[in-house]
Amino acid sequence: MLVIGLTGSAGMGKSTVAAHMRARGIPVFDADAEVHRLYEGSAVPEIEKAFPGTTVEGRVDRQQLSAALLRTPQGLKLLEAIVHPLVEAAERDFLRQCFAQGAAMAVLEVPLLFETGGDARVDVTIVVSAPAAAQRERMLARPGMTVEKLEVLLSRQLPDAEKRARADFVIDTGGTISETLAQTDRIIEMLEHRQGSAFARCWA
Repeated sequence: MLVIGLTGSAGMGKSTVAAHMRARGIPVFDADAEVHRLYEGSAVPEIEKAFPGTTVEGRVDRQQLSAALLRTPQGLKLLEAIVHPLVEAAERDFLRQCFAQGAAMAVLEVPLLFETGGDARVDVTIVVSAPAAAQRERMLARPGMTVEKLEVLLSRQLPDAEKRARADFVIDTGGTISETLAQTDRIIEMLEHRQGSAFARCWA
């Protein structure tokens, strides 16, 4: 089974590419969605312990947590130390299930793939990219997003140019949706018969 790491900075179009892969029958793990689940489940007690007052009625209040991270030295590292192992455990369960079901390939959609060293645990990396102006326009159109929040978000991520340089494949989403999907299809076709070693090496 080939393990594919799908990544890209905020607002680049990862979800569009991931949705197309799912539509083609390829299993995709969404790390962001898993974090949302953890914020309503198993991560809540540890987060409340580390950042008192950031949980309400058994779930993390994301606004309170964001404020606590700004107040707490090394707060982001502390949060990552709680959340990342739980996400990795969910990734392992997902990949083992894919392998048991005979999947030829499986995708880990992880925004911070390179930043967390996740590229060492996949066979192939695909970076979704777009011109900076398009990224900014998409992000600022999201509810609640401000220029200040966007700058903080981007400061936590590797520059797009570095991700592109490290990627095995790049999907440029600066054009039309159909162009994005055509690029995705071409990459899938190139990878369909490739064998991977990452599952046996890192996840089995």
